[in-house]
Amino acid sequence: MARKELNFDQILRQALQANQRGDLKEAERCCQAILKIKRTHFDALHLLGVVAGRSGRFDEAARLIGEAIKVNGRSAAAHSDRGIALMRMGRAQEALDSYDRALAIKPDHPDALHNRGTALLALGRFEEAVAAYDKLLASQPGAVPALVNRGTALRELRRSEDALASYDLALAVQPDHVNALNNRGNVLAELKRHEEALASYEKALKIKADDAKALANRGNVLKELQRYAEAMKSYDQSLAVDPDDPETLCNRGVALMDARQYELAAADFEASRRIDPDRAYLLGQLNHCLRHCCDWPASKKVTAEITHAIRAGRRADFPFSFLSVSGDNADQRRCAETYVRDKYPASAPTPVREGGERIRIAYMSSDYREHPIAYLTAGLFEHHDRARFETFGIALGPDEPSEMRARIRSGFETFIEAGGKSDAEVARLIGEVEADIVVDLNGHTDGARTAILAMRPAPIQVSYIGLAGTMGAPFIDYVIADPILIAPSDERYYAEKVVRLPEMYLVNDDKRAISESTPTRAEAGLPETGFVFCSFNNAYKITPEIFAVWMHLLDSVEGSVLWLLSTNEAGVRNLRREAEAAGIDPSRLVFASRARPADHLARHRLADLFLDTLPYNAHTTACDALWTGLPLVTCKGTSFAGRVAASLLTAIGLPELITQSLAEYEALALKLATDGIALAAAKEKLARNRLALPLFDTARATRHLECAFSTMVERYRRGEAPASFDVKPI
Repeated sequence: MARKELNFDQILRQALQANQRGDLKEAERCCQAILKIKRTHFDALHLLGVVAGRSGRFDEAARLIGEAIKVNGRSAAAHSDRGIALMRMGRAQEALDSYDRALAIKPDHPDALHNRGTALLALGRFEEAVAAYDKLLASQPGAVPALVNRGTALRELRRSEDALASYDLALAVQPDHVNALNNRGNVLAELKRHEEALASYEKALKIKADDAKALANRGNVLKELQRYAEAMKSYDQSLAVDPDDPETLCNRGVALMDARQYELAAADFEASRRIDPDRAYLLGQLNHCLRHCCDWPASKKVTAEITHAIRAGRRADFPFSFLSVSGDNADQRRCAETYVRDKYPASAPTPVREGGERIRIAYMSSDYREHPIAYLTAGLFEHHDRARFETFGIALGPDEPSEMRARIRSGFETFIEAGGKSDAEVARLIGEVEADIVVDLNGHTDGARTAILAMRPAPIQVSYIGLAGTMGAPFIDYVIADPILIAPSDERYYAEKVVRLPEMYLVNDDKRAISESTPTRAEAGLPETGFVFCSFNNAYKITPEIFAVWMHLLDSVEGSVLWLLSTNEAGVRNLRREAEAAGIDPSRLVFASRARPADHLARHRLADLFLDTLPYNAHTTACDALWTGLPLVTCKGTSFAGRVAASLLTAIGLPELITQSLAEYEALALKLATDGIALAAAKEKLARNRLALPLFDTARATRHLECAFSTMVERYRRGEAPASFDVKPI
């Protein structure tokens, strides 16, 4: 028997040596030779399980090591190795249990400590993962894998600075660690330190030029810097290495969207969807591109899928893009709340602020530039009563020099360039200036930095203008609206308390310049004669139902044309195809290219009637039309986004241009197009009311907003919770 045991020892040594040099078949042969004689040989079972795991047979590995543990349950290494196999099968909780058993036997087992952290990471238990890595690092401070994974856990906890420090410690030990360099770049990107992030990715790529993740992440940062050509090149290089990475395909699609190449973006989203059909928000991204392209047959199917998914609580679409998909208030709230729970799961407590004589308001936006938000709000900032209010402009976007940027900068008492600051830095900054109110002008739109609001930098946080619906966030106290946009019976669809301004919610700038010279019809691409219907909304707002009405109007009004905004080639092509299918000569659709704001306003003089969209109305574009004296016909929708034009028309004294159904909408538009007296009366009334009624009275709108802000602060200082209220007209 002693001789046989000796042989076992020799054979086991051979197996171990074979395993160490990577000869897995020989290692397996040796272990099997022992087990043929002694089926319960612990070391042979254990090693055979390890070899099975190294060969990719993880189920077999877990089973064999489990058999070894039945023989000797006091082996920390066996429990740890079984945990590794279970992790590779995606059974993280069982793996964690195995690591805990290993550590109960040997509390300082390094592999078990590290792998326990990995299991906790996979389970989303990030605080515990950090603690596990810290325990290992206390005895092995230079353990690079633990430092890297600890950085990942800290990043998930949004402790970006701590994560960066962890990656830097790892790189101090191993400067050529590609994963650490890559993850360090990701944290720097989140901190808005984009140039440093690029440098970190470049270091990683010097070590491993074909690292797909580093290439893709470099593309992400270049996209954020709006260096789209370079971003595309980096994404292409990444996909040449890993063509089936759904995340990179999706991110390249986003970059293409930003560059208004919607058809190419849709192709990337489709490709990503084939690989990862359950990817969060992918359906919404795809659908938004299809709608920009006016590819309605494809969009119809995706829209149905999105609506079903939203009702099931799945992450199918972003709150902003969903506004053009559905006019259902309940679905819009579900969509927004699902998004916020996913992206901003925790929010800080409301800060306590004494407040001074003046109310301090911080207006936060990424759009202080040539942008619709700036066109609407520039006058608001200038008209604030500085005896009662101190205003701060928190600029979250890049500093793009322009007349509008300069004007907005001068409109605030304090203007802070925060585009290069992290979310935490901006939140601290708002706290340092002791703002009583933060007004978010982005909502869930491009450039939004909602994470700042989740950190609760101000005691009162308000959503205004950016998102025409609910933010779905517990950390937003109020949404600014008016009686037309949100009736009391609809307040249940809003996570915020509703503040109704008395005349209209949308402030307008009464200094908007209109070019004195008007282009000729020929210069604008319009025929010399004929009635001009126009709709300068983005193409994604055009639906098959509204387009069908427009085609009926063209069919009914001889010689008329429909003047639209050209936003992308696919949209133009598909709209012309749809016109032809409706029996309308495609040449009767005229597409306007983009123009300087003052010139764009001037060319409205060539149009006869503006046609609104549904379920997402014209907002700033409706203001453009009315400011230039162009009548607008709208159909009042069921949600905030679909009622804005009705609010504007009421504020300018033209409620007769509001209809309640598409049939009424078509009939009214046809009457105005064929009855010169009726159209002239509408234009004359608009001209008379334009500067006499509230819509373009910037000072009056500002006073009403100030009343709203004062009431919010008074409630807060009395210790009362936010509540809905109506502002009385001045």
